[in-house]
Amino acid sequence: MPRFNTLMDVFKLLEKSNCRKCNEKTCLAFAAAVIGGRRPLSDCPLVDPEIAREVDGQAPKRVNVQQEVENQLAKLKAQLRQVDFTDAARRIGAAYDGRRLVVKVMGKDFGLDADGTVYTDIHANPWVTTPIVNYILHCKGTPVKGEWVPLRELPSGADWYRLFGQRCEKPMQKVADGYPDLFSDLVDLFNGRPAGEQFQSDVALILFPLPLVPLLVCYWQAEDGMDSNLNLFFDVTAEENLGIGGLYALGAGITRMFEKLALRHGISA
Repeated sequence: MPRFNTLMDVFKLLEKSNCRKCNEKTCLAFAAAVIGGRRPLSDCPLVDPEIAREVDGQAPKRVNVQQEVENQLAKLKAQLRQVDFTDAARRIGAAYDGRRLVVKVMGKDFGLDADGTVYTDIHANPWVTTPIVNYILHCKGTPVKGEWVPLRELPSGADWYRLFGQRCEKPMQKVADGYPDLFSDLVDLFNGRPAGEQFQSDVALILFPLPLVPLLVCYWQAEDGMDSNLNLFFDVTAEENLGIGGLYALGAGITRMFEKLALRHGISA
C-alpha cells in the first residue's frame, strides 16, 4: 500500500461511524492525527489489521495541507499549456479573448492565461483557484438539469460527504450564525439568486461558483431550542463537470471566502 498523501486517503479506510474507540471525537479527527504522524492507523480497532500493520510499518509522512494544495495547483496549472482555450471556452461556458480564458466565478470575471497567471478581483486563494483550473481541464460540458442532491447522492459522494460536512457545511453554518446579513450580501456581492419557497428552509440561495456547477445553500435558523443547520446541494450533473475532489475543494474554497468576508465586516467566524 502506498503512503498516505492526503487526509482523504486515511479517511477512506475508516468506518466513519465516529465510534470514539480511538479516543478522538470523530473519524475525521483521527484521520488528521494519522496523516500528521501523531497516531498509528492501528489505533482504530475497526481497520483491517493487515492494512494497519502494513501502513504502521512505513515511516510517517507529515503533510502540510496548505502546501499540499499549492503543490497540486502548480501541477494543474502546468497542464494549461496543453489546453485549446477556444475549445475549452465552448465546453465550459467561458469566454476566450485570444489571450485569457475568462470564467464567471460567483458572477465575477476570473481570467487565466496559458502560464496559469490569474486575473481577477475576487480573493483567489489556492483553495478557490484549484477547482477552477480543474474545471477548465476536466469539465465534460454536461448541461445542468436543475435537479438538486446532497453530495452523498452523487456517484462518488459516499466516501466524501462526512469530510465535506466537517470542512465545508459546518464552518459555513458557523459563518451564517454569526453574520446575519451574510445571505443578503451574497446576493449583492456574488449575484446569488433566491431559490424560492419549495425548499422549506429559512434561506434558500443559489450561487454560481462555476458556470456549469451551481450550488444551492439551504439554511435553517436556530429557534425553539433547535440548533441552526446549513446544507449544500449540487446539481446531479456536478460530478461530471468538476469531479468529486474538485467539488470538495470548491466547497472548502467558498467557505474560506465567506470566512474572510465575515472578518472584513468585523465578525469573528
